[in-house]
Amino acid sequence: MKETAAEVTALQQLLDAAYERSTEHLRNIITDPRRLTADELVRVLTGMCTVNLATVTARSEPRISAVDGHFLHARWVFTTAGSAAKARHLKARPAASISYVDGERVGVFSHGEVEFLTPAHVDFAEIEAHLTKHYGSSPSSWGDDIVYGRLQPTWMVGYAFDKKAVLEDGKD
Repeated sequence: MKETAAEVTALQQLLDAAYERSTEHLRNIITDPRRLTADELVRVLTGMCTVNLATVTARSEPRISAVDGHFLHARWVFTTAGSAAKARHLKARPAASISYVDGERVGVFSHGEVEFLTPAHVDFAEIEAHLTKHYGSSPSSWGDDIVYGRLQPTWMVGYAFDKKAVLEDGKD
């Protein structure tokens, strides 16, 4: 867990606001016993999570692909090739959705805008160090055009079908 107390507080505010703006249908599925709090999300979303990243083409056609997602400082971080379709889509249209689903155990759904982080960005060194530790090499070394993306969420909800079991696992 790399989140500060302020980041966890802001995440909880985001989760609460998103839940309140959600449809009755969603609120009937993600009931209070299953809703994950910010504290619980940061406990569960450690390490690498295979996430689904949804983008939109220039013709407004949806596209989805999987990326290695890392939940750092209450935001999803990922890398990809700059030549990948998802990177081109996001550079032109940064709105995106990311979901992480592990069967009925855990689901986290988020919408927002992706920002690209360059080595000059204040957070880049910490993110690259985290990824390098996880993978054993820097993603920057994997190709000439690797890009680092981070979703700035404007909406997010999380649930666990059996929250107690998920939290006892410590990691889903």
